Amino acid sequence: MCLRSIKLLLLAFSACLMLSVAQAQTPQSTIAQQLSDLRSESRDTLQNAILAIATSDHSAAAQVLSALQEGTLRVDERGEAWIIANDSATNALTGKTTAASTLNLHSPSINNKVRRLIASVIAQSQLVSPDKSLRLAAARDLIKRPREDAITAMTKALAKEKDSEVKEALMLALAKVNLASNDQARRMAAVGIMKASGSIEFVADLKDLLKKNSDGSFIEQNADLRLAAQQAIAVIERKQFFISQVGNLFYGLSLGSILLLAALGLAITFGLMGVINMAHGELLMLGAYSTYVVQTLFRNYFPDLIDWYLLAALPIAFIVTAAIGIALERSIIRHLYGRPLETLLATWGISLILIQTVRLIFGAQNVEVANPSWLSGGVELMEDVVLPYNRLAIIVFVIFVVGLVWALLQRTHLGLQVRAVTQNRPMAAAMGISTSRVDMWTFGLGSGVAGLGGVALSQVGNVGPELGQAYIVDSFMVVVLGGVGKLAGTIAGAMGLGIVNKFLEPISGAVLAKIAVLVFIILFIQKRPQGIFALKGRMAEG
Repeated sequence: MCLRSIKLLLLAFSACLMLSVAQAQTPQSTIAQQLSDLRSESRDTLQNAILAIATSDHSAAAQVLSALQEGTLRVDERGEAWIIANDSATNALTGKTTAASTLNLHSPSINNKVRRLIASVIAQSQLVSPDKSLRLAAARDLIKRPREDAITAMTKALAKEKDSEVKEALMLALAKVNLASNDQARRMAAVGIMKASGSIEFVADLKDLLKKNSDGSFIEQNADLRLAAQQAIAVIERKQFFISQVGNLFYGLSLGSILLLAALGLAITFGLMGVINMAHGELLMLGAYSTYVVQTLFRNYFPDLIDWYLLAALPIAFIVTAAIGIALERSIIRHLYGRPLETLLATWGISLILIQTVRLIFGAQNVEVANPSWLSGGVELMEDVVLPYNRLAIIVFVIFVVGLVWALLQRTHLGLQVRAVTQNRPMAAAMGISTSRVDMWTFGLGSGVAGLGGVALSQVGNVGPELGQAYIVDSFMVVVLGGVGKLAGTIAGAMGLGIVNKFLEPISGAVLAKIAVLVFIILFIQKRPQGIFALKGRMAEG
């Protein structure tokens, strides 16, 4: 009896051992079969293999799926999977590396539907990642590509998730899946979640519930669900309207800041000196090219400090354009004061010379001026409203430059002389002020400020020989609308034009918006020729 018991125990132990060995071998043999199925031309077999790989516990599953997504996975005639990198191939299961040319490899037949499936299962696997950014990206990807077979994984991930942002994304992904459910309670709850989110992304799904048959009857039979969908669409559209207005306001301020930088130098040369400088746009362009040159020098000689090239470009652009402005004033423009037509023609000729000079030196093509890393990206104020760091920096920079110009004109001896010459040139000369020297420094200041504007413009658009042509007309409109010679008027004119343009563009389009603004300015100047802020003084009265 004892011997029989011992035999039974040995048999039981052998069975357990064989079972454990079989279980240990199952994942490897199973995933090997799934990898072999990737050779199949059948889309169903291929998709089933991908789903099986995604749900397996094998450590190579994630790497295989990533290689599939990147198009670097191949399968040989024995059904073994290899990941290709340059000329080498690495076995997905064993890690063995060999030359890819020695293998007879087959690329899985992947179409767009399979690619979407791969992206979806990768996102599903990343829901349990310790990295919050990966979990959030995975949840958002599942919102775009909802899959009913991912409900269990999403529900488990939602129960464990601690981060509120990821939880919200998971709830929205589940809502999108549940909207197609047969359970009316789940569908109603899904509509409620979409309504609370206020995301425009769900409007198309909600509108599907309101579609009608050819006979005019609703496809969706549940009247309560249709009513809930209508209410959700109304709430989302109201929220999106508010978001769009906030976005228009910011982008209007951003455009206004750019116009202000472009017009500020012109407000000094035209507003204070009365010089119609058609080359002002080219001074902006020279400031932008100065930035490009400084960036190139930093890239070649100070690569470790490349992120700070913009700070070095500011004084250099100011000095370069101010020096060119002074040279132009001393050599040409000072002989043309009081002759507006000749000044206009002469400065237009200068602008053509400057454009051609830049083409000869830098070429006719645009040059690349990259944002420093600290100006790349942006902050998301709300959904669909991102405030780029480069535009925020321009707004701050404009405030700084305007403050400096105001302080210079109102709190310095040069500013006092400029204001005196502007209001009554003969009287200022009679008081011993050298009007010629004041003209020189004033034109240099206006040109230098234009150079600073070029530095800012290089961070938000292309830098090319025709850069200034896009801003010269707008700059004159800003100065004339605000009031010739008035800094406050220039600020008001730039911000007003920028904001009005951005609010009109969604309604009428960019071209019609500009035409409407131009017509408004013409009518406004007819009624108030002095602009928003009138210049005071004996010269203005005369």
